[in-house]
Amino acid sequence: MAAALDVGMGFFDTAEVYNDGRSEIAVGEAARQDGRPALVASKFAPFRYRATAAQFASALDHTLERLGRESLDLYYLHFPSSLRGLGAWMKAMAGAVRAGKIRAVGISNCDVAQMRKAASVLARYGIPLAANQVQYSLLHRRPEIDGVLDACRQMDVALVAYCPIGKGAISASSPTNSGRSALADTVREVAAARSATAAQVALAWLLKRDDRVIPIPGVTRPEHVRENSGALTLELSEEEFDAIDRVSAPISGAEASGVRS
Repeated sequence: MAAALDVGMGFFDTAEVYNDGRSEIAVGEAARQDGRPALVASKFAPFRYRATAAQFASALDHTLERLGRESLDLYYLHFPSSLRGLGAWMKAMAGAVRAGKIRAVGISNCDVAQMRKAASVLARYGIPLAANQVQYSLLHRRPEIDGVLDACRQMDVALVAYCPIGKGAISASSPTNSGRSALADTVREVAAARSATAAQVALAWLLKRDDRVIPIPGVTRPEHVRENSGALTLELSEEEFDAIDRVSAPISGAEASGVRS
């Protein structure tokens, strides 16, 4: 966390299901040790055995306890499928906002219809939908196909992009995938010309795509944080952006059906 805050990156994303809650504990401990202000987001998992507002409240309280915080800056519904409808969970989220336990409400892995449903329920309580966290990268451009990116623009909702550098695959060419190889070659050419890395170029492409897109690359070492931060000052030219765009065709819905656990 210190490395991220040092370079001006102060938004940290976790979830109760990541490493059985240990991720939340680690984020909380790091925030306390550093002491500087940090924005923290976590997620509620609507498992099949969770069906009541009381279970939602209990899960949120446990998340806050693990993080060592009295409130969250952003709390997501981790995925839409559950026995309880999306609207009921948004009503529970609204209650948590009123109670001062969360500042903003998000959803994750939701399509356009689910976005609009969530937003309409929250609007009854005067609360905007803040974000939809979905997979989005040069290798996974489904948000451009299924309407999620356009909906984010229309509804003024942040698109929080997970796996934004394709788990490192963007910079790796594959002899069995000519499209991916062409993409890797183009990204590397742009990176070499700009004295940047492939990861920085991939992140810069997302940042230039739309100002509502917020990439959240996963990191395991401080040097990864410092490398990623270089994308913030890497302004791709229109020619560079278009060259990458042409060799990164949006994938089909069948290929893009996976959901982050």
